[in-house]
Amino acid sequence: MAFVSFREDRCKGCGLCVSVCPKKIILMRSGILNAKGFHPAGIDEMEKCSGCASCAIVCPDSVIEVER
Repeated sequence: MAFVSFREDRCKGCGLCVSVCPKKIILMRSGILNAKGFHPAGIDEMEKCSGCASCAIVCPDSVIEVER
């Protein structure tokens, strides 16, 4: 199983990671605001992650790290 971590403090909420996730498990956390005032991305169902790292590759701010 893969583990994906998000540096929520640096996320600008662009949603690119959401659009490229083949499992459709990344979501924008509407109940959380980071210090920059954005809703950061995150995953609630980590066990469904395949570890493809598409999200980390597309992230313009290097917010996402995938561990396999």
